[in-house]
Amino acid sequence: MLRAIIPAAGEGRRLKPHTHTTPKVLLQVAGKPIIGHIMDRLIDVKPDEVMVVVGVQGEQIQHYLTSKYKFNFKFVEQKDPKGLGDAVSRVSGLLSNEDKKSPVLILLGDTIVDINIKEIISKENIVGTKAVEDPRRFGVVETKNGYITKITEKPLEPKSNQAIVGIYYFTSAGPLFDSLDKIIKEDRKTRGEYQLSDALQEMVDKDIKIKTLPVEYWLDCGTPEAMIATNRYLLQTNSHFTPREKVVIIPPVYIDDSVSIEESVIGPFVSISEDAEIRNSIIRDSIINQRAYVENSLMQGSILSENAVVRQRATKVNLGAFSEMEMG
Repeated sequence: MLRAIIPAAGEGRRLKPHTHTTPKVLLQVAGKPIIGHIMDRLIDVKPDEVMVVVGVQGEQIQHYLTSKYKFNFKFVEQKDPKGLGDAVSRVSGLLSNEDKKSPVLILLGDTIVDINIKEIISKENIVGTKAVEDPRRFGVVETKNGYITKITEKPLEPKSNQAIVGIYYFTSAGPLFDSLDKIIKEDRKTRGEYQLSDALQEMVDKDIKIKTLPVEYWLDCGTPEAMIATNRYLLQTNSHFTPREKVVIIPPVYIDDSVSIEESVIGPFVSISEDAEIRNSIIRDSIINQRAYVENSLMQGSILSENAVVRQRATKVNLGAFSEMEMG
């Protein structure tokens, strides 16, 4: 029996004002929420259960997932987040000792890893990694013969450029949860939080083998700039639009069929969600969410949350839900 765990309780502080009203994992890129792209990649794996850890506004995540996907979901609350290790440990109480003998797959709810997830299902413990320019922002692994020897969370002086990218597979869940229980009982925190990387190091110290899997495409959604870049990448294989009169569309774009557009130029790399309205505007490299309204604007590198309104010649906008910007 395969279980998938998706930590999705992140507050998304760097994505405010958009996360004031919408959980980070429900922010849209390339025509659907971030977590939707993750769920799409799970379909071929067919996990027996999908356990989702949610926080504040978690009911929005639960409604979206249960209405769009047919997985056997279980939801766990983490309204007082204390780190990724804490988030994963929250599902432990739902599992029997027998359950913990089964494999577990962990995918972060706010990070899209563009691989065939079947590649990570194996007879060995696996952690996805990628070489990065600045490893100080991430959990970093040192390896020998492809197996992890040392894991350091956000090191000031990294000894490796191999960052953990947010996808994990364990042939048996028990050793992972035993290690999480130990670091939490010992109140062993790094940077004030219980880190999953510390639990992995605990496993390595017990001579449990964990292999690395290089991941080529790791799509971060942690900042507005990263979301725009992720939107740009995903649109290359997720383009959708219907031609409209007096509207120039430059692919790749994702334009929901319910969107109303008049006398505008859209694209490339634009995502427009349900019931948005665009009038007399030029929009490039941007994300326009549900029911947003744009008129008489030149917009590039922008994100508009749901129900946001822009009526001016802006060039770059980062506008939260129900906000208005208008030139007098």
